[in-house]
Amino acid sequence: MGKVYDEIDERLAEWVGQQKMFFVATAPLSGDGLVNCSPKGLDSFAILDAHTVAYLDLTGSGAETLAHVKENGRITVMFCAFDGAPNILRFYGKGEAIEPSHPEFTSLCSRFPDYPGVRSIIRINVQRIADSCGFGVPLYEFKAEREAMIKYANQKGPEGLAQYRLEKNSYSLDGLPAVEQPS
Repeated sequence: MGKVYDEIDERLAEWVGQQKMFFVATAPLSGDGLVNCSPKGLDSFAILDAHTVAYLDLTGSGAETLAHVKENGRITVMFCAFDGAPNILRFYGKGEAIEPSHPEFTSLCSRFPDYPGVRSIIRINVQRIADSCGFGVPLYEFKAEREAMIKYANQKGPEGLAQYRLEKNSYSLDGLPAVEQPS
C-alpha cells in the first residue's frame, strides 16, 4: 500500500540519492496540448529542503517541461527503484524556471555538478509526497551514465548551444514560449 508523507525526511532523501534516473511529467493548460514525460539522469537532482527540490534543465532536443512550468507550474517528479526493494516515489508540486537571468541562478547552480549546457534549473515547491508499491517495475542493472550529452555540449560550446536553443528550444511543440533568449 502506498503512503503519503508530510515531508522529505532523511530516509526518503537517502533513497532518492541512490536512484540513477527520474521522470518529470507536465502538461499545458490547453486541453488540446501535449502531455509530456521526460526521463532525466546524470547527477542532476537535488533536495533543497523538506518541501523543495530542484533539477538541472540541460539543453536537449525539446523544451516541453520548461514551457509547461513557465505557463502553469504543474509538475510531478517520479523515481522508480530499478534495483533492490520495489518502490515508486512521486513529488507533486508547483515548479518555477530559474533561468540564467534569475538572481538565484548562480547560487542554485552551485548545488549541482558543473555540466555544460544548463539552460535553467527547475525548482519545485513539493505539495504532495507519496509512494506506491512498484511491484510492476522490472529490475535493471545500472551500467554507466551516457556521455553523449556532455560531449555534445562541450563540442558545441556556449555560442553553439545558444544558437541551438534559439533554433530548437524557443517554443514547445504546442507553441508555448520555452527557453529564455538573450536580449
